[in-house]
Amino acid sequence: MKTNSMAIVLLISLASCVKHNATPYNWYKIADSAQTSLNLFWSVDHKYFLSSNTSSDWANYWPNAHGLDALTDGYLRTASPSLKKQMSDLISGVYAKNNNTWLVDYYDDEEWMALACLRAYNATNDKTYKMITDILWADIKDGWSNDLGGGIWWRKDKPSKNTPSNMPAAILAARLYEMYGDAANLDWAKKIYSWQKNTLYAGSSGLVYDNITKDGVKNTSWRFTYNQGTFLGAALELYKITNDVSYLNDAIKAADYTLYSGSLTSNGILKDEGGGDGGLFKGVFIRYFNRLIIEGGLVPPKQKDYINFQKTCAETLWSKGTNKTYTLFGHAWDVPPGNTVDFTVQLSGVFLFEAMAELKKDNLVQ
Repeated sequence: MKTNSMAIVLLISLASCVKHNATPYNWYKIADSAQTSLNLFWSVDHKYFLSSNTSSDWANYWPNAHGLDALTDGYLRTASPSLKKQMSDLISGVYAKNNNTWLVDYYDDEEWMALACLRAYNATNDKTYKMITDILWADIKDGWSNDLGGGIWWRKDKPSKNTPSNMPAAILAARLYEMYGDAANLDWAKKIYSWQKNTLYAGSSGLVYDNITKDGVKNTSWRFTYNQGTFLGAALELYKITNDVSYLNDAIKAADYTLYSGSLTSNGILKDEGGGDGGLFKGVFIRYFNRLIIEGGLVPPKQKDYINFQKTCAETLWSKGTNKTYTLFGHAWDVPPGNTVDFTVQLSGVFLFEAMAELKKDNLVQ
């Protein structure tokens, strides 16, 4: 296994402390252990995350953007100077690996980096992150066209317009408005969301469709937790700004479809969506689902149901789906992995446990 022996010792120690603690699930310690596990994927020389804990290849642009989000989660929770430095190192490493530019061919990838950098800016007040967000947001807006009634293209060669390229953009625009008050950004958030709801959403069920091709053919068969999460995340942001309950109802409907339709769960937890890109899908859902739990002003029975579902996912992953020797997470949250795990899969576990630590901080779980 290509890793650092000191990191292994620390990981085993942390896992042991958590396992034998009197509290069955100490979410703070578990989140610490999950954060430390990211060192197994870190390239000390190149300052970016690798595609797996045994690989020498980088994890590509968009998973590294989520890597910044994971580090930011840890920094917000612990104020660790080492995490703050790693966040800064990461953007330097990604920039160099990406040929000294922040721009890429995929608008959704740019959106993930912009969202992560905006969070990092809020956490650290380092203006470098805000500069990156501004560069990316300007390019993302160029992806909008009136073809297909509106929407942002998925890639710059314009094969389709997708939920992954529109809902993160709506979240970004809404958050920029919340921070700086520029009405143009709120207009962007509303028009992107409106296009999505009218084009790639089944209002009767809460299913979020993945894409529509440039020829106008909708893909209504793919069902991904990632799409449900970004849609409900955008709806929540707009509800917080406008207090229009229709947005909150949309968010709840998308969440309920995820939890109760049977299409996106298995054995009472989020389903296995494989490795590679799919390995990160559950983590994206959890990030925005957790925001809905905390910020959505849900009625107590609904909030309790959502908390219990997320808690079941987390307890299952920790008790059944984790290789405790190295703190590696399985892509099926109820099946432990071997000694090699994709970075995307690991991130989903980190996001889940950081979400549980936040619920613990807010006294929403024990």
